[in-house]
Amino acid sequence: MPLPHPRLPLSLLSLGLALHCPNGMAEDSIVLAPLQVSDTYGDESYQAREASVGGFQPTPLLDTPAAVSVFNRQLIEDRQVRLLSEVLHSDASVGESYAPIGYYENFNVRGFELNAASSYRINGQTIAGEQNVALENKQQVELLKGLSGLQSGVSEPGGLINYVTKRAEDVHSVTVSTNEQGERYLATDLGGWFGSERQFGLRANLAHEDIRSYVDHADGKRDFASLAFDWQISPAATLQLDAEYQHREQRSVPGYQLLGGTEVPHGIDPDDRLAYQHWAKPVQNDSLNLGGRFEYRFSDAWSGTLSASRSKVVIDDYSAFAWGSEGGWQSHFSPEGDYDIYDFRSPDDTRRTDEVQAMLNGRFDAFGVGHELTVGSSAQRRTLDQRPYYNELVGSGNIYTGAPAVPPSDKPIGASERRLDSRQYGLFVSDRITFSEHWQAVLGAREVRLDEQTWDENGVAGRHTQQYQLLPNAALIYKPRPDTTLYASYAKGLSAGGTAPWYASNAAEILAPTLSHQLELGIKRDWQGMSFSAALFQIRQAYQYARPEGDGSFTYVQEGQQKNIGLELGASGWVTSNLQVQASAAAIRARVENSGTDAYEGHQAINVPNLRAAVQADYSLPVPGLALLGGARYSASKYASQAGNVEVGGYTVFDVGSRYRTRIGGYDTVLRLTVDNLFDKRYWRDVGDYLGDNYLFQGAPRTARLSASVDF
Repeated sequence: MPLPHPRLPLSLLSLGLALHCPNGMAEDSIVLAPLQVSDTYGDESYQAREASVGGFQPTPLLDTPAAVSVFNRQLIEDRQVRLLSEVLHSDASVGESYAPIGYYENFNVRGFELNAASSYRINGQTIAGEQNVALENKQQVELLKGLSGLQSGVSEPGGLINYVTKRAEDVHSVTVSTNEQGERYLATDLGGWFGSERQFGLRANLAHEDIRSYVDHADGKRDFASLAFDWQISPAATLQLDAEYQHREQRSVPGYQLLGGTEVPHGIDPDDRLAYQHWAKPVQNDSLNLGGRFEYRFSDAWSGTLSASRSKVVIDDYSAFAWGSEGGWQSHFSPEGDYDIYDFRSPDDTRRTDEVQAMLNGRFDAFGVGHELTVGSSAQRRTLDQRPYYNELVGSGNIYTGAPAVPPSDKPIGASERRLDSRQYGLFVSDRITFSEHWQAVLGAREVRLDEQTWDENGVAGRHTQQYQLLPNAALIYKPRPDTTLYASYAKGLSAGGTAPWYASNAAEILAPTLSHQLELGIKRDWQGMSFSAALFQIRQAYQYARPEGDGSFTYVQEGQQKNIGLELGASGWVTSNLQVQASAAAIRARVENSGTDAYEGHQAINVPNLRAAVQADYSLPVPGLALLGGARYSASKYASQAGNVEVGGYTVFDVGSRYRTRIGGYDTVLRLTVDNLFDKRYWRDVGDYLGDNYLFQGAPRTARLSASVDF
């Protein structure tokens, strides 16, 4: 059944502000598994020292033989971000891959698309990624670039994103915000410790947002609530529980398509919304994420954990959608900019992921070497329930002259049917072996058992996959000095199969899982307040695409492979006591090989530029409490078609901002101002494909946001 749609009125937020925790908790609090890392110059640092996404336990980044980016709470607050896309602007290895305004976002990392079913986690537990995860209760966002088969089993080769939630802390704050469109935003963050021995901890986050988009007819609203509970049961046992619910509704914004299949639209105003009809409804997304983790420390060297989670998303999508054009321009607008308007309906699109995992961690010496051993087992079930495909042609419009009012379709909507039932079981082991102060090895593997059943849109049983796969992961680490790490690694991955587009002869078929392989060489160095990293990688995965058959038909197949070779550079930390930076660059060569379609080979893959770069800077001025913020994002040109015959230009976007800490009325207050795309640059941020169709999305024009956060 779909989730209910309760609303969180502003009165709930007002009630939250009235909550008060006992005085003096800071001195008596029990802190469980601290997430914050001390830095050199104070609370404003963007630099992170450890993450858990690269393994099974929080590990220093310097000792992690993988490329990991961490975006901490300070960066999230200073950038005033609400969406993951805004967070990931800081990493040059990441691009958007079908991330429309008003819909849930997805990305490509290292040139491979992430998968909403397996690429997103909260506290290490898999969630349904068909949601824009709220950031109000997140302490940091972690990105593992590359294969993650050892950590997560079935996953995409591009990477893995992990959200780390805030834990109990003595905090009472409220934040209000607005933008140039008059948006209204209110959020509270309340927490503290209580009990006879301060053994119980709570952290509550509430938020309400009236979304005001720069795109016409694309406004919406969002309500969010979360609760984190910590219990120090005994000196050896701890329990952590997390629950978060979000209701989000916003009119989605369709993407553009190539004119005649060969030309990029020009002279487009980013404020315009294609195919607008008054009867179209906002896309509603209700998400519930639950998680629990029990840890018991048998001794200083050994501990065990048991975790369980449930993630459920229900999407109601009633949209007026722009796609193709009559006159033979299938999947493309006409050369004159004409497009067809479709009444698209997909209510009660329900996705659920349940997961449980047990794990044992220990340190010991054997055969003259040190071991840090992790062994465990996991089980996951993922289901998808959808109604039959509904996409009815109701009229036409033009990208330059707009869309006339047309009536909606009167065709009835079919009943919801089970489309996928995927069960995954895993046994895993990982051992960090320390041979000396200079040499280490990390050896691990996960045995995956996949049992997956699919059904077509008429409820007829389709593919039934039962597969066992061993996913090894090995790394050799050399530390010539304590602040420097060199590593070489190999990993094998298993990814979910793609879904055939509607126009293919095998429409809606979900293909079998595919294998991927990765080789990586890297170096990391901590030096004088800065952290530097470089990684050279090669990733290979089976290529999935709609193959043209020569008679005008298409068949969705797995044939050939995509091989990406790249170099990533990163730097973060304090250049001086007043200036900190976070910078990255990525050069990627992405090629399709042996696909059977010559036009798709011999050139860069769609939506993957050869080069990206990004930098964020924070400079503290001589005025107490005042800092200037700035950033820049660069992308080289990229292809907007699989055949490589259409290209969009590169771009550079500049952002500026400021932060001012002061006291107002006796309360600590932080004022923030950000202006993104300062010079109002026009560019195409995303030109990828989605379910076999190519779409182009413009970047946001100049936008501004102002906020005030008060601790009380």
